[in-house]
Amino acid sequence: MRITIVGAGFSGSALASELARQAGPGVELCLVGVPDSYGRGVAYGEARPEHLLNVRASDLGATPDQPGGFADWLNLTDRARGSYLPRLLYGEYLHAQLQTAVAGSTAGFSQIRHEAIAVERASAGFRVHLADGSDFVSDRVVLAVGALPPQPLPGVGPRLAIHPSYLGWPWQDGAIDAIAPDARLLIVGTGLTMADVVVTLQRRGHRGPIVALSRHGLLPRAHGEYPPEAIALPPAVLQALETHAPRELLRALRTLSPVVADWRSLIDALRPHLQSFWHGMPTPQRASFLRHLRSYWEVARHRIAPQLAQELQALQDSGQLQIRAGRLLRARRGDDAVEALIRERGGNTLRNERYDLLIRATGLDTDVERSTHPLIAHLRESGLVAADPLGLGLKTSDRFEILDAKGGAVRGLFAIGPLLRAQLWEITAVPELRKAARELATQLLATSSAARAAPQERAAIA
Repeated sequence: MRITIVGAGFSGSALASELARQAGPGVELCLVGVPDSYGRGVAYGEARPEHLLNVRASDLGATPDQPGGFADWLNLTDRARGSYLPRLLYGEYLHAQLQTAVAGSTAGFSQIRHEAIAVERASAGFRVHLADGSDFVSDRVVLAVGALPPQPLPGVGPRLAIHPSYLGWPWQDGAIDAIAPDARLLIVGTGLTMADVVVTLQRRGHRGPIVALSRHGLLPRAHGEYPPEAIALPPAVLQALETHAPRELLRALRTLSPVVADWRSLIDALRPHLQSFWHGMPTPQRASFLRHLRSYWEVARHRIAPQLAQELQALQDSGQLQIRAGRLLRARRGDDAVEALIRERGGNTLRNERYDLLIRATGLDTDVERSTHPLIAHLRESGLVAADPLGLGLKTSDRFEILDAKGGAVRGLFAIGPLLRAQLWEITAVPELRKAARELATQLLATSSAARAAPQERAAIA
């Protein structure tokens, strides 16, 4: 029985490690990923030294039963376990965990450092095609490709789209290092990606003005200096969660928030309940949440390191960084600058502004319907996968099986990671991902055992 995982970032590596530890002889495991970030992922393997983790080191273990595994691996002191370390260091930890699991496994294990560009049905399961022209057959395939490549920024004209003054992805080919120190910058997006861009510019000595624009103009909130005290949710909140009633939940939270010592405690207490809460919400209510509350939830939920928050605040206080709420309606390449037409939030006046550079920093993308990712586009066009109508990834079953364009489960084809947002919503952070990796590993090995036993049972009956 061969199980192939496509994608060697956190989700793929964590799943591969779980399978390697649990599987025995007769199971062949295969982890496919691009060489540059193999076993680490883009978020950790291609980060810069100044990019910090958004979670304390003490909470970032790769397995559910060892949440302190990362801090243990580094042999950190009690004080250091509460710090926010470089993401590159976490990438090394993930790679080491994978190689340790592979070395100790009694299952077969292949590590393929090539991009998978197509997955097709085959008589024995699926045929996986690689970018080097080779292919192989696998009984089970798990898509763990992470977040998808960013979509083109709406409103960007064709001339600007191919001009060096537009950075559709700031980390591509060292483009950010070519930015002149005095350049006037417009960054679309005010979340985690924007924060990374600004701190990199700051380290490079950028002096020019920076405007960061998003629909609500919200910055990610900061972690406190110390972990917040855990709290128990009151009956009104639990009742709203259990009945999948977003209005009642919002009302209960508004009543509760003024009396808790730290609002972060409330956010953290909600996390264990959110996947089941989201799963039980009808599509219209999900759409309403995404339209009205998503931005506010994400800045409170996905917080940044305190030292990064202080840097951003200092840049705002100095006037170099402006955070604005509004929309970019159009951006074109003029004779000597980027001409941006912006509508401020809550107003009808349009402002035509000039910048030296436009940077897209809108972060996580899981819109399967519009994605240009080669593998995802192939699967979508072949009808083997179906896009969530709200742009939150793939349609899947409760068992992580992918649903095809007709709504049927594709037996043997699974997903893990951000592409499960349509099913679970909260599935982009380490605690949720490591739990999902263990659950899926156990399920895959159970089904492979059943598949091996079936021919023997049929032979005995005959």
